[in-house]
Amino acid sequence: MRIALVSPYSWTYPGGVTRHIEALAESFLSDGHDVRVLAPFDPDDRRTRFLHRGAAPQQRPMPDYLIPLGGTIGFNANGAVSNLMATPSGLIKMRTELRTGGYDVVHLHEPVAPRLCWDACVSADAPLVGTFHAYSTNRFSNNVANVLGARRMLNHLHVRVAVSEAAAWTAQRFFGGRYRIIPNGVAVPDLGAPKQPGEKLRVAFVGQAVERKGLPVLLRAFEALREHIPVELTVVGANREEVEPLLLDDRDITILGRVDDDEKRRVLERADVLCAPSLGGESFGMVLTEAFAAGTPVVASDIAGYRDVVRDGLDGVLVPRGDATALAETLRDLWLDPARRAAMGVAAAAHAQRFAWPRVSQEVLGAYQDAIETPSPRTTAERIGVKLGTVPADLQPKLKARRLPSIEPPPVAGARRPALALARKVVMALMAVAVVVGAVLAFQRIGVDKVGTALLDSSPPWVLAGLGIMCASMAVRAVAWEAILKAALPDARVRLRDAMQGTFIGVLMSATLPARLGEPSRALIVARRTGRPREHFPIVLGTIVSQTLLNILALVLLGIATLSSVDVFSGHQNALLVATIAPLVLLAIVLIAPPLLSAGKHSRFARLRELTGRARRALGRVRDGLTVFRQPKLGAVALFAQLGAWVLQWLSCYVLLVAFGLDDQAGLGAAAAVLFAVNVTAVLPATPSNLGIFQAACIFVLSSGYGVSHADALGYGIVLQAVEVATAVLMGMPALLKEGVSWKDVRLRAMQTSPVKLHPHPRQRHGTAQGGAEA
Repeated sequence: MRIALVSPYSWTYPGGVTRHIEALAESFLSDGHDVRVLAPFDPDDRRTRFLHRGAAPQQRPMPDYLIPLGGTIGFNANGAVSNLMATPSGLIKMRTELRTGGYDVVHLHEPVAPRLCWDACVSADAPLVGTFHAYSTNRFSNNVANVLGARRMLNHLHVRVAVSEAAAWTAQRFFGGRYRIIPNGVAVPDLGAPKQPGEKLRVAFVGQAVERKGLPVLLRAFEALREHIPVELTVVGANREEVEPLLLDDRDITILGRVDDDEKRRVLERADVLCAPSLGGESFGMVLTEAFAAGTPVVASDIAGYRDVVRDGLDGVLVPRGDATALAETLRDLWLDPARRAAMGVAAAAHAQRFAWPRVSQEVLGAYQDAIETPSPRTTAERIGVKLGTVPADLQPKLKARRLPSIEPPPVAGARRPALALARKVVMALMAVAVVVGAVLAFQRIGVDKVGTALLDSSPPWVLAGLGIMCASMAVRAVAWEAILKAALPDARVRLRDAMQGTFIGVLMSATLPARLGEPSRALIVARRTGRPREHFPIVLGTIVSQTLLNILALVLLGIATLSSVDVFSGHQNALLVATIAPLVLLAIVLIAPPLLSAGKHSRFARLRELTGRARRALGRVRDGLTVFRQPKLGAVALFAQLGAWVLQWLSCYVLLVAFGLDDQAGLGAAAAVLFAVNVTAVLPATPSNLGIFQAACIFVLSSGYGVSHADALGYGIVLQAVEVATAVLMGMPALLKEGVSWKDVRLRAMQTSPVKLHPHPRQRHGTAQGGAEA
């Protein structure tokens, strides 16, 4: 049989689909079939690296059966990077080959991916088979594909294949049609004797350092696990430059980067367990079957795509996704039960036979034969419908796309429920929409020309002066934090430069993300610089509480200044008084609540005991943040430096009023009111830097309290926020470069900063980890 395999993805940036096509082609060739693979091929040159954001292609030989179709561009899709062709020359070359190649069947892989497979659906004359690899619940991207004609294009397929139930769910949900399940294949070698337990638990991770693969979750689990059992981790697929920024401590971690198939196979054969902590978006997980083929059990996230492969408790263990504690506990349990681990390895090797290439390739050949035997259209209407894609090429009744129930596992007890998570996203989206609508209405009402005039009339030297003062305030904040860190870490070497690095990077993260990731980001940076990051990170994170309490005090003082200097709250003084006193009440609760909550320990209601326990521990950590104030010298430095930073911000707000010529109408009192308002409204940011709400607060305070025109107030709000963002960028970007990490690196690690604490296992005598043989 003469077969054409069409891939939309670059041959030299291989992922799961490319590996699948390569192995399938070689399996067919070994059976005597004539095979050609049509795929993009990127050379290793400057242009390629530019189009792929600096990522270099792999140096792979070009096999005789490959017909290269030109270069690609890297696009972010489904939590990873898809390298897709974007030039017309490749389409022309593919069309020519498909029309003149005399193929018995054309097999399109990931036919939904633009643009090669879409074009092949209408340009190939041979029977078409399409394999769907992806699992996605993204209604936006899939429905955009439908708007562009995906359903009509896919109707040209004679047979549709999905690599898993998850991939079939996606295709049925959004595109309709009938699908047969043929899994990804794997080479199954003849294994020798069962693995013998070693002196350490050998854990392997294979995947990219992208958020979807969950590597930060595994690193958090490993850092906790290392304190309880002898363990080592080998990372394959991500290089040191990508992994190192995510680490607090690299002891017992080996990073191999991108390796060839032989080296990957050796790593899996040596490992006691493969860990696949993906957060979602996986349709199958070829690395799982590769581990099975090596006789290695897996610990994987309990997600739809992995459920099709792992038999929970038999050849692997499924854990809640994103739960680093559950992951660490599962790995520890496997170390302490070597007999169970060995039995799971035997079951994994046996299960691998289901995915062996001889079996999978025969199933694919069966799909080819069915496509070839599909009857031709009988009537003119059918011929026209098949040609246009309005009638399925298999001539069966059309099966429309339909809403299907979710195949994701139900949430575990205590986990965030999907409904609540969705409601939170909806609320945040509505707030963002309200901000946009409010901004449009504000500009319409005030007049874009008036706002533009106000901006143009501002004094650049005074704006630059305000920027300089704002930058100085960030440096003074770092001085306050250094004093707090020295009190909390008396035995560690805490330097002012470290506190500055953390402060500047934290400000940058807070200014560029809607979530409160600035605090864990700066704690991560400083903990890494103390020399004992795993031990110090929770303490450093706790020191931020002291700064927060000082910020509350600063807000109280600003509230008092505002209350005494502005008439905007005339008739609402009680509300402002409550807003000013509320932080003091909160501080009092922090001090007296833990003893009161102790009564909840004896409640007969488990839920109440759990809630009061959490509240007691959280408030206890807040009280621990007051450690610095037990040392008068360091406490005084922290107090005066932190309040001094607020004074500088206050002065910066006033200097910007001078820049707009508003100091006659609005003086220092107005600057205090503005600073108070923008900080209070930033408690729950709906947008990065609270964009929109920030300006609304400025307009409300300046226009209502000081008679400033709406145009001038809006212009002032725009410039003040620009100064704050510029401060974050000017001080944060050099700090990132000096630290040797990227914005993405800090974000990934900051999202996974909840400390993992493992309690001693009952089988660990006297708190000491028992070896595999002893257990």
